[in-house]
Parts: sequence; structure tokens; C-alpha cells
Amino acid sequence: MATLAGVSPKTVSNVINGVVPVRPATRERVEAALRELDYVPNLSARGLRNGRTGVIALALPDLATAYSAELAKEFVEAAHERGWAVQIEQSGANAERELELISRARTHLVDGLVLNPTTLVGSGVEGDHGPLPPTVVIGEVEPRGVDQVHVDSRRAAREMTEHLLELGHRRIAIIGASDDAVFRSATSELRQAGYEDALAAAGIAEDPALCIAVAEWAPGPAAAALAEHLDRHEAPDAVFCFTDAMAIGAMSALAGRGLDVPGDVSVAGFDDIQGAAFVVPALTSVSFDKRAIALAALTALERRIEDGAAPRKVAIIPHTIVTRASTAPRG
Repeated sequence: MATLAGVSPKTVSNVINGVVPVRPATRERVEAALRELDYVPNLSARGLRNGRTGVIALALPDLATAYSAELAKEFVEAAHERGWAVQIEQSGANAERELELISRARTHLVDGLVLNPTTLVGSGVEGDHGPLPPTVVIGEVEPRGVDQVHVDSRRAAREMTEHLLELGHRRIAIIGASDDAVFRSATSELRQAGYEDALAAAGIAEDPALCIAVAEWAPGPAAAALAEHLDRHEAPDAVFCFTDAMAIGAMSALAGRGLDVPGDVSVAGFDDIQGAAFVVPALTSVSFDKRAIALAALTALERRIEDGAAPRKVAIIPHTIVTRASTAPRG
């Protein structure tokens, strides 16, 4: 091939690997030779030489959610810019799946992992499972010694609750609350803590009846949980849902009871998925840059792959409260 292109074998390697810049005219000759010979790079052989596969794994709890789809898209695009392929997995709350991914990384089937565990209990990133391969955690779980990228969920939840309080709402329900008998995660605990911070600062006693737990953070379970709450209680002034998906379910339940949003009940969410601006009424939500999460996580992973002994780093992604038509002053 080098002879056909009239260049050295090293130049051919530089063109194929894309690491060292090559003059356009030279690159064109090499690529023409590659086409003529129907050359396909042997990625396995390349991996044996440099110890890398060019593949990383991304594990998210629930791939069915719009949030996961949007986040995965940003990871794939950002990884492609680095020349990486992404193996996407669904981990749920299943520690065995996390451990399986960690095992693959240890055997060099992937170069590194981005994990989004929901709790530390039983998680593959904690416990006596041996040394971790290059790993970055996204989300609220804080494993010891592992790089982390997350949004300040507690602060964001406090700010959203403060927004609802400023509108005159006092009986603010939350959907996604922590409950040992139903559902508990690092995310639910932190967002509930932020909600409680805002109530305490306003001198409002927390009402346990307004803290609604759901087994699955999805529209259907949220709608069912709020409907059950409305069967037994007066409608709250406002509902703060810990994801936009649950907020959409909550709005459906309220509409089913003839309650107007925001005339009767204000509704707010978290994540600012693309559909949040297009539901009716448009949804107030905690917004943050999902691409920034992907870039920060991949930068941390690249650093960890190059230097496994590098000190732990934590990146906090900024957030804002985006107010839309689903929240309004208390009438």
C-alpha cells in the first residue's frame, strides 16, 4: 500500500490512525490507495498494539426516558469527535449489570466506563470488587475515589421550590420523594432535601402527605400516584416533579380531574427535556446543558485512561430555572 501511494509505511499509518497531521495531497494519495486495495483497518490488531479498543461504555438507568435519549445523543456525538465509539447499556438499579461492564473494561473489551448508578448500595463502583478500570460517574451518587460529573440537585430543587413559594404557593407537593418502601435513590434524597430546605427557610412545616413516592420515574406511575393522592386529599397549590417525565404525567392526572394548570395547580419539572417547551402549557423546569455533562465526563475519562493514578475530580454543571406557562401566581 505504501508503495502504491508513493509514501512511507509510517505515513500510511498516520493517515489511517488520524493522530499525526498529514498534508492534504499526501492524504489524498494514501486514501486513493486504500480504496483501490479495499483496505479495512484491523481494529483488533490495533488494539493489541496500543492496548486500546477505541470503544467506551455508557450505562444509564432507563433508556426509555427522553432525558436518557437526549443525554446518550450528546455522549455519542462528543465521543465521535474524540474518535471513540460508544457502547450504550441500560443498568437500571441492577448492580450485576454494572459489575458486568466493569469486568469487560478490565479485560480491555472497552477502554473505559461512564456509569450513572442510582444508589451506592450494591453498586459496582463500591465494595470489594477489585480495582476499578477507568471509570467516571455521572449523577448524584458520590463514590469514593471516582471522578464525578453532576448537577447540584439539592440546590436546584431548593431554587425551584423557592420559585413556587414566590408565586404564593404554600401547599407544594413533590412527586419522586424518597420512600424506603417504594423508591429511594441519591437523586430523590437530594432533591427532596432541597425542597425541605426551601420550606424550612420560608417557615413552612413539611407535610408528609404532600411527599409522593413512585416506584418508577415515568409519566404513567406519576399520573397514577397523583390521582391516588387526589382521591384522599385536597389538591395542592403546586406540584414539583423530580423529572419532566413525571411532570407530564402529573399534568395529565390534573386534567383528568378537571383541574387547570396553572390556574388551579402550578406544575414544575426537572431536566428541561426538549418536549418540555412543547407540552400545553409549556413546562417550567430545571435546565442544564446535557452536552456539557457529556464533554466533562469524556474529558475526565480521557484523563483517567491516560493516568489511572490521577487525583479525583468533580465537575458540577451549572443549572437555571426556566419559567414557562405551567407555573403562575396563586389566585
